Amino acid sequence: MTIRGIDVSSYQPERYSTAGLDFVVVKITEGTTYTNPKWVAQRQTGRDAGLVTGFYHFVRPGSMIAQADYFLSKINLVGGDFLVLDWEDPGVSSTDKDTWIKHVQAKAPNHRVLLYCNRDYWLNRDSSSFAGDGLWIAQYNGRPGTPAIQAPWLIHQYTSDPIDTNVADFPSRAAMRAWATGTSAKEDDVQLSDKVTVRQWVTDAFPGQKGLQDGEISVETALGSGYGYAHIAADNSTRILAQLGAQAATIDKLVDALGTGGGMTAAEIKAAAEAGAQAALDRLGHALTDKTAPDTAKEGN
Repeated sequence: MTIRGIDVSSYQPERYSTAGLDFVVVKITEGTTYTNPKWVAQRQTGRDAGLVTGFYHFVRPGSMIAQADYFLSKINLVGGDFLVLDWEDPGVSSTDKDTWIKHVQAKAPNHRVLLYCNRDYWLNRDSSSFAGDGLWIAQYNGRPGTPAIQAPWLIHQYTSDPIDTNVADFPSRAAMRAWATGTSAKEDDVQLSDKVTVRQWVTDAFPGQKGLQDGEISVETALGSGYGYAHIAADNSTRILAQLGAQAATIDKLVDALGTGGGMTAAEIKAAAEAGAQAALDRLGHALTDKTAPDTAKEGN
């Protein structure tokens, strides 16, 4: 079971669609001179949607230490951020990529560090089988989650149309977040901004309700709605119970009044009414209409 995510760079807008996504990886730097001017806004878009967020550096020939430090200098890391080396330049050796990953692991020990490369680089250029904390493999084979490699992989980039799209080998967003933060996944490990799927029957039942047409609703909104409806139900229950209590009191008064002149005791009338039996109701009717012959009503029971 996998989850879905995308990776973005300056080619994508600052406010991209997050519908149906669980994670996003944002390009920050390239070499030692380029910084993606949109990366801060793109990170915020992902975080606003509750996505697990990762950040990558496009490596160029040169000093791996200088490039790693340049990359890390651009971001104030928070718990759950994962980091990636994007290895696509043929001038960067397998030893170079290992140096970059190990340096970042040492400088950011509380964060996962991954290797991104395509299938050709992994099979024909890599010489160490080292991918840090996980391999992000690119192969546009039209089969999400089935890259043609034998090595364990963590993320599979399976298409670039219309945007780089990936699946990650996690059963849920919570599980990926737990991996990124180094904790154990829990069923309730969700953020208020996480999106949850709205069942089709909800959208069918409320076709005019805004916010449901995309098939998602935030956890915060869902909890708020549930809290509100719970209060409404509680208020309605209290009101109905009060009405029933008032009706019961009225019935008691009527029973007492009828019992004094109807040839039956109040207890008998009340028992007949509560039982709901037709014979008991008939007896009650006879008792009320024929005050002179209550014993006949009893015999007809």
